[in-house]
Amino acid sequence: MEFFRQKIASIVVPIEDYHVIDSMPLEVCKYSRSSRTKICQENTETSPSFDCCAAQKLHYFGYKIHAVYTVQGVIKTFDISKTSVHDINYLNDVKHQLNNCILIGDKGYLSQQYQQDLFESSNIKIETPMRNNNTNFKPFPKPLSKARKRIEILFSQLCDQFMIRRNYAKSFDRYSTRILSKITALTI
Repeated sequence: MEFFRQKIASIVVPIEDYHVIDSMPLEVCKYSRSSRTKICQENTETSPSFDCCAAQKLHYFGYKIHAVYTVQGVIKTFDISKTSVHDINYLNDVKHQLNNCILIGDKGYLSQQYQQDLFESSNIKIETPMRNNNTNFKPFPKPLSKARKRIEILFSQLCDQFMIRRNYAKSFDRYSTRILSKITALTI
């Protein structure tokens, strides 16, 4: 199904120079039920974990979906990880999947070391808004900010129209397959 989804995405948007990268929390169960749940617990490597989402003011038990979208709103690549994995670690996967482009990210992708490694290995430049206390602070350009807003809209569509957070699978394989099918439906 992933091969099919990637083929559709490459037909809809064959070549793109700008991509947007972000992550979204995927709650498996309510925080209060997390100690007694058996959902996706068959393997310690793929079992859900605890984290906090500052943007949504949410403590949750589950996974995190990392995604790279085109500016037109087509998902190029995505991955599901434990919540304890920081967003910036997904850049190690991105450097093998994309090249010669510009990634637009949020402040979670601010790391001079990762940005330099990405540029040297795959010629990918990352544009992120600077923190207010950074030296040489300059505001984030409006067109890039508008492009970043697109990923928030797509995450809202995945949550509201495709109900990506409503997933009643009991194993991680089934859970990830249902996530993939909902993302494929969004791509189509």
